[in-house]
This record gives sequence, structure tokens and C-alpha cells, in this order.
Amino acid sequence: MGLDPSFRNEIIQRMRQWKSVPRQTGCLWVHASSVGEVRVAELLVRALQKRYPDRTVVLSTYTQTGFDLAKEALQCPVFRLPLDLPFLILPLLKRLDPAILILIEAEYWPNLLHSCLRGKIPVLLANGRLSAKSFARYQKLKPWFLWLTEPISTFSMRSQAEADRLLQLGIDPDRIQVTGNIKFDGLATNATRPPKSAQIGEITVVFGSTRPGEEQAVAKAVSQLSQNPLNCKFIIAPRHPQRCREVESILRDAGLSFTLHSERKDSTEGWTGSVLLVDTLGVLNDYYRQGHVAFVGGGFDPRHGGHNILEPALLGLPVIYGKHMGNFEEEARLLAESGGGIPIDRPEDLTPVLEKLLSDPEEIQKRGTRAAEVVQRQKGAVDRTLNLIQSLIAKGNPT
Repeated sequence: MGLDPSFRNEIIQRMRQWKSVPRQTGCLWVHASSVGEVRVAELLVRALQKRYPDRTVVLSTYTQTGFDLAKEALQCPVFRLPLDLPFLILPLLKRLDPAILILIEAEYWPNLLHSCLRGKIPVLLANGRLSAKSFARYQKLKPWFLWLTEPISTFSMRSQAEADRLLQLGIDPDRIQVTGNIKFDGLATNATRPPKSAQIGEITVVFGSTRPGEEQAVAKAVSQLSQNPLNCKFIIAPRHPQRCREVESILRDAGLSFTLHSERKDSTEGWTGSVLLVDTLGVLNDYYRQGHVAFVGGGFDPRHGGHNILEPALLGLPVIYGKHMGNFEEEARLLAESGGGIPIDRPEDLTPVLEKLLSDPEEIQKRGTRAAEVVQRQKGAVDRTLNLIQSLIAKGNPT
């Protein structure tokens, strides 16, 4: 029985693709697993290229989607990491001759790491992530985790909470730094604006990245709020626009009429009616700019782990979200502590929270200001990470 062609191609790629990278001397090697990590790596790669114009920055990925994104977005050699086997890893290291290996977020490859240790190649975990779920798993395998991570010279962690988990696992505090989340640096500076002043009768609520099971609560909230004298406008943007037919039915069942974004020739200005359904990708941030309050979906189901709460926060909108924000754990905590974020337990809590907030425009303004401020304060992680990289390169290659 023959191998599946796609599986066979996957194995061939992992066996051979790295050989297409030109031989290097003292390159800066960044590894990012998939799309999310590649987006973080983009910021770091560009910063490295600027700081080290005489060195080549090389990027590896694990997934095909990550590889495709990196090839499109970056001007540097890109390849998919081979299988973590000594007969592949050792020739790869010889070909790259890296001055440092920079792993993005949570990448632990035993053979790769211990080959770096034997070769005296410094390793940095950048934008380090250690969720409560992973921490509980590693606690049961503590000796193995300590052996696995022994080659990592420095853990550059996103948050103090994640750094504390490393300490509890027995990692030497001298190997741990808290540098913040590089994702904050990826937010466009020109996106910032003072929070829009809200007046009763002209408040716009944006429901962004909604998921199945959430739109019913959104429709209920919109229906109830439309019956009171607040006279708000509502924008609903499902996470996946192909679900818009399903969302249309939910809105109609709630007795709501709506305008489709696609019927407005892709303009985000001057729409009529009280409800707009966004059925097109790439325009959500334009609508956040029109908003005063945001609800961001994906936070009621731990499988989703929440969606991007930073974009509306940076624009000065108070942000409502569910309690399962595993993908944005630190961001959700910072926003909640500042008052710019409002976590809720269940979709049913959306209506009363919105009713209270929309009746107090001054509260909206105050919370929106705090949301924008907390995001701005978190920027600078790229520079802090670059300083760690510079220090490790100097130690690993004394002159």
C-alpha cells in the first residue's frame, strides 16, 4: 500500500528543502512554527535586518501555511524545518553556521536544541509563551522539561505571569527576562486616535469576529437596545464571512433589518439603517474606527481562545470579551485591570453590560482612553528583545 501523495510530498519537503538555503556564516536564525508565530517573527526579522545589515537573517517554519506567509512577507531565505532527527539537524546547522537561534513563542525541538548546546550556539526563546494549560502538563514532566530546555540561554517572556510559571518549573531566574509581547509593536502607530466622544443617540457598537453561538446573543442585545431611546447603531462582523447567510437568518428571526457591507460598494462610510452586517474580509478595522464600543468574539469557547482585542483597544474603544482568552491571556488581563476591557462569563451577559455602558457616554470615553493607554504602554518589546539578542551574540562569539 503506497503512501498518500500529500504525505509523501510533506516528508520530501522536510528532508530536502533546507538544502536550497545558501551556505551561511554567522547568520541569525529565526524559527516560527505557523502563521501566528510568523507574524511575530516578521517584526523581529525586519528589526534584525536593520540592526545587522552585514548578517543574513534566515527564517524557518514548521507548517506550510507559515512558510507561504513568510515567503510572501519577507525578503530573506525561508525554509521548512526538517524532521527533528540528528542526521538532518546536524548538516543543517553546519550549512547555516548560526550565530544564534531565536525560537518564537513555544518551540521546543529536542535534537535541534541539544545540537545547539553541543555546538555552543546560543538559543533565545523570544516572545516566550507558557499557558496555564501547558504549565500543568510540564509540571507532571518537570525533569524532562528541565532537560529539554537546558540549551535555551535566555527565556524572553511576554508577561510576568508566564515568567513565574517558568520559575515554578525550576528554571534559573538568571535565564528569564520579561520583555513584553511583540504583537503590541505590530499595531500601526497611525491607527491610534483619541477616543471618540460619545453622545446618547449617536453611539456605534461594533461586534467583531463573532463565532457560532454568539450571534444569537448579539441579535438579542441589538433587538433590546433598539427598543430603548438610546438610538444606537450596530455593526456585526462574523469571524468567517462565509457564515453571513446563517447570521442573516438569526437577525431576521430576531426581527432585525440590516444592510450588507457588500451592497455598499465596499465603502465604510455613510451607511443607512441601524444594523450593518459585514460580509467582506479586511474592513473590520475601518469599522472599529467608526465605533465607540467593541465586543470581540471567540472568548466563550476555550477551543477558540479569543480574537484580537488589541486593534479596537488601540483605537480607544472599551472592549467586551468572553472569559476564555487563552490566545490573548496577557492582553485580556492588562485591559481588564485598566478598566479598558470588560470580561463577561456568558453570551447572555452581553445585553445588561451594554445597556449599562451605553447609558453613560462619559464612562465609555473614560474606559476607551484607558484601553488605548494600556496598549501604547506595552510597546517596545522588539527593542528589548534585540538587546538580548545582541548580548547573547557577544557572549557566544567573543571578539
